[in-house]
Amino acid sequence: MPLSNDEVRQHLRGVAAGLLTPFNDDLEVEHEKLQENARTLYERGIRTFLASANISEYHSLSRDERVEVTRSSVDALPSDACILAGVGGSTQEAKDIVRSYDRVGVDAMMIMPPDHSYIHEQGLIRYYEKLDSVADAPLVPYVKGFDPSVEYLRDLTNVDGVVGIKYALEDAVKLGMGVEAGANDVVWIDGLAEPFALSFWNEGIEGFSAGVSNFRPEIGLELFEALTAGDWERARHIRNICVPYQNFREETGENNTIAGAISVSAVKKGLDLAGLHGGNVREPIEPLSPADERTAEELYGQLEDDIERLIAE
Repeated sequence: MPLSNDEVRQHLRGVAAGLLTPFNDDLEVEHEKLQENARTLYERGIRTFLASANISEYHSLSRDERVEVTRSSVDALPSDACILAGVGGSTQEAKDIVRSYDRVGVDAMMIMPPDHSYIHEQGLIRYYEKLDSVADAPLVPYVKGFDPSVEYLRDLTNVDGVVGIKYALEDAVKLGMGVEAGANDVVWIDGLAEPFALSFWNEGIEGFSAGVSNFRPEIGLELFEALTAGDWERARHIRNICVPYQNFREETGENNTIAGAISVSAVKKGLDLAGLHGGNVREPIEPLSPADERTAEELYGQLEDDIERLIAE
């Protein structure tokens, strides 16, 4: 049975790990490996999971694959885990997949950033209201890819089914203003992973999505513990441990000028190096080049050493 809205809010106050989609050499989904990843992350302390999400290569999955990837995640995890599933597309497409996710038994719908070329703030509010009208599970909109007003952020918190907002803009001031203007029962989540968790915490976030914690969850859990305790010196130290690999994710890769192109491939490499299952990627993402693979291995080795020293402290 899915979690209650209050239970979802409580889970959002923590570390949310993305469940990346492992593909084999034929670029087919390897569901058993996805489930092994989910169970391992749970065993290592993660309780909130993002299935069929941006980092799961949402836009490279068919509608049916999104549902089946999410079903595999729900089946793999105990009932006390919170599973958010990615929702996007036109209103009718999004309504359809919301209904499918409800039948699967997800705990919340993470509404993907708008993929339209032209958007209107009030049109986006109507979009969320229409999705809420058919959803049993609550909504967590993902704010990314455009520059909204504070008034829009306020209005978003007042959509009936919204229990959380995943905020992924590099603007801490707007975050703080949105938190102050918005409804008190909405949980704000840092959608830019560990590097922004410390500064965003002081503006009102209560949880964050994983970066390197997708494959080394202990680092995110340690960071969350330090933030909760107000141990800013330790939180800064942990944040700094994460930065080199996270910066690597923002690079372009070879034969390309678009920043962040290797982000998913870099996390999948991290999963492989951590003994989990990364697998291949689908176009328009490209695998890491041999040179980038070597860089990832070096950065992972540095990360592993830093984590061992941190845990030993």
